[in-house]
Amino acid sequence: MSMHLSSEFDPRDLAPGDEGPTDSAIFRGVIEYVVGFVLALGLTGVSFYVAGSDLIWKPGIATGLIVLAIAQMGVHLVFFLHITTSPDSTNNVLALAFGVLIVLLVIGGSLWIITHLNHNMMPMETIMQMQR
Repeated sequence: MSMHLSSEFDPRDLAPGDEGPTDSAIFRGVIEYVVGFVLALGLTGVSFYVAGSDLIWKPGIATGLIVLAIAQMGVHLVFFLHITTSPDSTNNVLALAFGVLIVLLVIGGSLWIITHLNHNMMPMETIMQMQR
């Protein structure tokens, strides 16, 4: 079988029962990426604007940024990683959930260790008196 490096669609690259890409499907895919890019760019701009302005009450800025970050994660999951509720994305959802679990375990474990180390540490004044 000869290998060719052409940008044209090769019907031999399809699994049985699959259809080839159509121009409308490619156009819809590009539009989906453009919409995701515009939403992500807009959320990033709003985050910078919120952080640098007096639009939100100062103690509430962190909460506002967290909400915008969660919205941006949702945009990335849907528009770029294509995580949907379809049965086809079950493996993707499970891999994402496992990754989130590992990250939460690492962060939570680190904070737990740091907190216990801080609690069990000798006060600084005592340490300074011992060095004299």
